[in-house]
Amino acid sequence: MKIIIQDLLVSLSGKIVLNQLNLSIENGEQWAIIGPSGSGKTTLAKALIKSIFFRGLIELTHEQKATDALKIILIEQQHRFKNKSNVANFYYQQRFNSADAEETITTHEEINQVSENHPDKSKWIRFFNIQDILDKPIIQLSNGENKRLQLVKAMLKNPDLLILDNPFIGLDTLGRDALSKGLQEISNNGVKLILIASEHDIPPCFTHIALLKKGAIIHQGPSTEIKKEITQVEDIQLDIELLNTCYKPTTETFESAVKMVDVNIRYNQTQILSNINWEVKRGEKWNLRGPNGSGKSTLLSLITADNPQAYATEIFLFDRRKGTGESIWDIKKKIGYLSPEIHLFFNQGETAFQTAASGLYDTIGLFRKPDAEKINIVLNWMKLLKIDQFADKMLHQLSLGEQRLVMLARALVKSPTLLILDEPCQGLDQQQTNFIKNLIDQLCKMKETTLIYVSHYEQDIPSSVKYSLSLNAGKATILPITSQ
Repeated sequence: MKIIIQDLLVSLSGKIVLNQLNLSIENGEQWAIIGPSGSGKTTLAKALIKSIFFRGLIELTHEQKATDALKIILIEQQHRFKNKSNVANFYYQQRFNSADAEETITTHEEINQVSENHPDKSKWIRFFNIQDILDKPIIQLSNGENKRLQLVKAMLKNPDLLILDNPFIGLDTLGRDALSKGLQEISNNGVKLILIASEHDIPPCFTHIALLKKGAIIHQGPSTEIKKEITQVEDIQLDIELLNTCYKPTTETFESAVKMVDVNIRYNQTQILSNINWEVKRGEKWNLRGPNGSGKSTLLSLITADNPQAYATEIFLFDRRKGTGESIWDIKKKIGYLSPEIHLFFNQGETAFQTAASGLYDTIGLFRKPDAEKINIVLNWMKLLKIDQFADKMLHQLSLGEQRLVMLARALVKSPTLLILDEPCQGLDQQQTNFIKNLIDQLCKMKETTLIYVSHYEQDIPSSVKYSLSLNAGKATILPITSQ
């Protein structure tokens, strides 16, 4: 298959996103598209599948198939679920409620909706290692498990061109290795691949790279040559004075932010967490790690008051046992929380300001008007994160990396006593990642901040994190103090 892109111009909400872009992809070439957050990579993917309006030429030719017979599939960064009635009306807490989860189809049913009798169905199920989650409701899948499911579904549709938008995001180390091998196998099967990814996540099967910046390709060529053109990014400067204005130290008095004693969680016959004993003392900074599906999201949901099973376990938050009279809102007002999963449940039609401001009230969406003081607090945090120019833009007008910074602002606006950041650098470019790590380290120097930080990438963990809890198949191991 050959792909010719000539003078591609895409304008979204009055802003030029892709500007006179030209690219020629020949037979036998597999291309990776890299570039900073907001450079237009996802927009290019959507133009290729013709889901957005564009000017210019996109021409695909195949030696054996007519153009209108070509199957082109885009696997997006985020996938939103629908229930058995084909309605996407879930709320976030349902993924932790076994009764509500019955409203969603299982992984196996989702696959069968694509193809029940595909000759290679078992092959791809094994290849992407989802045989153990076939009976699991899809709303309960981890971010990484869901990525693998989307790959299996794509291959059962027999694509001629498969476009993958940051598929490595959210995958653990084994998952990334498996995906790299999987893409090699897909390439060997004659499927044309276009990969949108970080320059650190390009498998060997990709022969060429295009570097996109501000809607234009500034470098392109063979992978071995283009990597020499990628220069070290400059750091974004953190405004310490503004940070001191934004951050309001806690007046809470407690010894332990979290204490779990022999905590067990089951969904039907499946044991998710087994005899968890864990204490996070005031001011400590922890890394929570473990492979996809190991129980990390479930463990965090016990802390954030999103899991109803928390009240049947021995869990103490801020020295008070859960279920002794406090409300969900009493718990949430002390916690700032960011995760890839909660991001999915926000209305893409709300503005960046509304999304960030909802963190003041611990709601998914803004349902009351903040007063002038609160508005100023939110705008200051957005300014600190370099996203104040997006305040009046709707989420769908932002790149996913820009949306993730909005979600981080939402977690920070209360200056929370306990900050829980689940993959906060997911979808960010290297410059933004360095900035966020620096910001978190500065926050952690303010000793009142207690932190639980989740990441599959060692290099994304801030240097202030000194303790680590590792989950594997629902069992916890306390690791030695991290030396960074």
